[in-house]
Amino acid sequence: MRVLIVDDHAIFRSGVQRLLLDEPDLRVTAEARNGAEALEQVSSRSCDLVLLDINLEGRSGLDVLVSMRTVPHCPPVLVLSMYPEEQYALVAMKSGASGYIAKDSEPAELIRAIRQVARGGRYLSARAAPLVQDLLRGVDERPPHQRLTVREHQIMLMIVKGMSVTEMGDEMLISVKTVSTHRTNLMEKLGVAGTAELVLYAVRHGLVH
Repeated sequence: MRVLIVDDHAIFRSGVQRLLLDEPDLRVTAEARNGAEALEQVSSRSCDLVLLDINLEGRSGLDVLVSMRTVPHCPPVLVLSMYPEEQYALVAMKSGASGYIAKDSEPAELIRAIRQVARGGRYLSARAAPLVQDLLRGVDERPPHQRLTVREHQIMLMIVKGMSVTEMGDEMLISVKTVSTHRTNLMEKLGVAGTAELVLYAVRHGLVH
């Protein structure tokens, strides 16, 4: 199974590649540092599975994921991120991912997740699965930031990075007015009055590193 790694850290990409060398059925055949390179690789059908980080330079991995899902014959995507599953797993799955695993997981779990997703299955860790089950039963005790829509999550991360409304609109290919509407909605949901309070909220809840 051919794996594409999308991560902006060369050392991490090399580490995953070395990890998979011991597996006879898995090989890293392509790498990408950002969303543009990732979409090019997916369009060329160079892989059977995509390992995608959320925290990329420029476009968020979540935004790249949405774009990937519009590519014909897009392979399944396993999101591999520093962010805990309880924060972004559901958002990633709603965006089209087939699985989500945190970067602090054991190597054996990553291998298991890759195989499961590459074979057409879905993967959530033992930490994330109960949360999904609760949501299916209509029980939602998540904090406000975990209830944001995919777009609101993306814009929140961009605001924290210091991007302007115009830059966000250009990055996401949406109008400035639409960005402003999403920004207003997410601020209301989080109960913050401005950018400074939003950044403080993000830091307190471990949404930025």
